[in-house]
Amino acid sequence: MPFSPPADAPRLAVVDLGSNSVRLVVFEGRARNPLAIFNEKAVLRLGRGMQASGVLHEEGVAQALVVLRRYHAIARAMGAEPFEILATAAVRDATNGGAFVDEIRARLPDAPVRVLAGAEEAALSADGVLCGIPTADGLLADIGGGSLELVTLRAGAVGPASTLKLGVIRLAERSGGEPARARAIVESDLATIPGLAETGGRDLYLVGGAFRALARIHIAQTGYPLNIVHHYAIGREEARDLAALIGGAARRVLERLPGVPRRRIDDLPFAAVVLRRLLRASGAARVVFSANGLREGWYLSQMPPEIRAEEPLLAAAREQGRRLGRDPGLPPALFAWTAPLFADDTPPERLLRAAACWISDIGSHDHPEYRPEQAFLRILRQPGVSIDHHARAYLALVIAIRYEADNAAPFLLPARQLLTPAAAARAERFGLALRLAYTLSAGTPDLLAATALIVEGRRLVLRLARASGTFAGDSVLRRLERLAEAHTLVAAVENGDGGTA
Repeated sequence: MPFSPPADAPRLAVVDLGSNSVRLVVFEGRARNPLAIFNEKAVLRLGRGMQASGVLHEEGVAQALVVLRRYHAIARAMGAEPFEILATAAVRDATNGGAFVDEIRARLPDAPVRVLAGAEEAALSADGVLCGIPTADGLLADIGGGSLELVTLRAGAVGPASTLKLGVIRLAERSGGEPARARAIVESDLATIPGLAETGGRDLYLVGGAFRALARIHIAQTGYPLNIVHHYAIGREEARDLAALIGGAARRVLERLPGVPRRRIDDLPFAAVVLRRLLRASGAARVVFSANGLREGWYLSQMPPEIRAEEPLLAAAREQGRRLGRDPGLPPALFAWTAPLFADDTPPERLLRAAACWISDIGSHDHPEYRPEQAFLRILRQPGVSIDHHARAYLALVIAIRYEADNAAPFLLPARQLLTPAAAARAERFGLALRLAYTLSAGTPDLLAATALIVEGRRLVLRLARASGTFAGDSVLRRLERLAEAHTLVAAVENGDGGTA
């Protein structure tokens, strides 16, 4: 009997049937941030040879029918509903694409199959990127095996979209396997798209497996402290150098590069050619890699408007806090309690402070000896789609300090490498504030409400209500003094009877 997920954690599944590969993703829950609990890919290269033949690769078709039956069985066994198969460029363009879809429907009569038009594919990819980067501003480029989708993004709004036959398999075939010839083809095709130069000075968002492979190579080459492609960002010149290196390298050189996925070796030079020409045509100042795309866009399309409208970082933090914390009433109280110390917050800083409050108790069930490191790593390496690398490092450092991590602990090094000294110092100050709050309140909003932090001139005053169960013991005084010192203030305590310590 198929698994029946609980009502508060339903499952839904999508198959991305592309020119190069077919992938099943099963998501759990109905929330602002997709949570993938199963992800499997098979490389079939359905679009191989299509440039010359016009038909889907025969061996790929046979393999696809077997794989799709497996994916359908997995989705049903996991209790995923809805389940949908999305077919992209290869099926869309092949002369036998319709017959292939008919065969899928005959074999899997209860499995919906949708052949996406280029505009639909681009729109879903854009929604997927905006799912994780809601204020994305620039040009989105989603590369597959058969096509390249381009979408203009303006501060989170989706603009004009285009589809070009510049997927890595198709480009390789159009150019006869010659990256040098591919450059002219890409340049010519991009010249047909109006307005690309308007991206100048903004971001270029890269989606698709071949682009992600370029990011992994760059991460490995540079010794970057976080092996997460999603939200990985590099400057224009770094991106140009990376594209030049990969686009001009012989296969034997690529095979020796650290981080190179072996199944992507043949695709990499053509992805690099597309990247370099996109940089030239768009004038983008920065490249941002996104692990989100069509599948996450499909997920978001299944969500009601009120969920889609949520701020994604705060939604993710709330979900973690409610699942792993002890009292869901505490985070809003912490946000208000710490406000006097951070009165000059900018909106992004205020958002990070709110998120940190929600996740500040996620180590409550961990072993106390490992709590600081466990909480730090859980945040730094979480699979969340809405958290960029700066936010990961900032929030992880805040929570590690809240759990009394030694400032010199080696496990904190990745966060310190990712943050500016000013951002790291701010994270430490907020971590110290949370440490004091938890010492006073035992993690309860009732006890916290009996206390207050007040900044009076150069003094940081901790006010305690009488007979509330809170008092200024040694640990409280020690933590208050350290917090005041971090803010270049002088610590003081006011008791409920009006006395001052």
